[in-house]
Amino acid sequence: MAHDASHSSPADRIARARIGARVAGLDALLITPGADLRYLTGYEALPLERLTCLAVPVEGEPFLVVPLLEQPAAEASPAGALDLEIVPWRETEDPYALLASRLPSGIRRVGLDNHMFAEKVLGFRSALPGVGQALAGGVLGELRMRKSAAEVAALLEAAEAIDKVHSAMEEWLRPGRTEREVGRDVADAIIASGHARVDFVIVASGPNGASPHAEVSDRVIRPGEPVVVDIGGTMPSGYCSDSTRNYCVGRPPERYETLYEVLLHAQKEQCDAVAPGITAEQLDAVGRDLIAKAGFGESFIHRTGHGIGLETHEEPYIVAGSPLPLEPGMAFSIEPGIYLPGEFGARIEDIAVCTEDGGERLNLTSRELRILAG
Repeated sequence: MAHDASHSSPADRIARARIGARVAGLDALLITPGADLRYLTGYEALPLERLTCLAVPVEGEPFLVVPLLEQPAAEASPAGALDLEIVPWRETEDPYALLASRLPSGIRRVGLDNHMFAEKVLGFRSALPGVGQALAGGVLGELRMRKSAAEVAALLEAAEAIDKVHSAMEEWLRPGRTEREVGRDVADAIIASGHARVDFVIVASGPNGASPHAEVSDRVIRPGEPVVVDIGGTMPSGYCSDSTRNYCVGRPPERYETLYEVLLHAQKEQCDAVAPGITAEQLDAVGRDLIAKAGFGESFIHRTGHGIGLETHEEPYIVAGSPLPLEPGMAFSIEPGIYLPGEFGARIEDIAVCTEDGGERLNLTSRELRILAG
């Protein structure tokens, strides 16, 4: 299922990142805590004000600068098993100057991870005067969006765990309860299903369903109201889940049922269209055109989907204007939505993986509207 060029070992990933940096005209990559660091080293470092940074020079060996008090954690992590020098710094030292002093001479341009804190960006600007800064995301995104077989297996495990939660939704979703009460129970269930962390819980009832990123509120769920439930978390592996299903406590309004049939058809067609070679914008258009033809075009207000892996949102993005051809190993959400402000909304979301001969849907709970007893 995964791409031939897939890469599972951190040492292999660092080697590929170095090659990518050279091709991109960078002399080194500087990677602080976050998904990029975990991808390259397996180390889930705390994003502190103290500097932790992996340096990957194009010429020379990579090394990891860490605060002295974080050295035991770094050594106990998968990074400790790599052929990677861990360089601790003391409270009275300048870690930026320390890192800069260990880079090869003649560095002209460095790539910084996309989520680096501004204070660290500026710290490197001072420690490396005259050295250009660019985003490392282009280099690392190219690697991370092509998942290995092991990564796809981790995403499948995450999908199965979140499916368990959706399968038990009638235990919590009842009229008379508030979105917040339901959301609290769902969050507990996400952890009970095997996730290490809850990333988000959207329980959007009635008119709140018309806002794609609605926060849970104290609104009481009423009989006959559609409810959008969009949930996700991070597994111990670091890989994420994300799935949206739609529920109604009792019979929904007829207009909603019409809308839902359109959405269900569009989402199924998009899932079926996943295959190597189709572009991100072509896949977006498959569902968007069907929704527009049914008269709801103005009500589909966001892209079709986002890549998923060590972050819930990463490359590739399934959006109009993206000519990126899909390749085996790419994993992403397919989540068209229709939103009618003041009334209700609906969104159906599955994680899909492009395979050698088509696509595979990882979320397998029913996509039909689930009518729960009132």
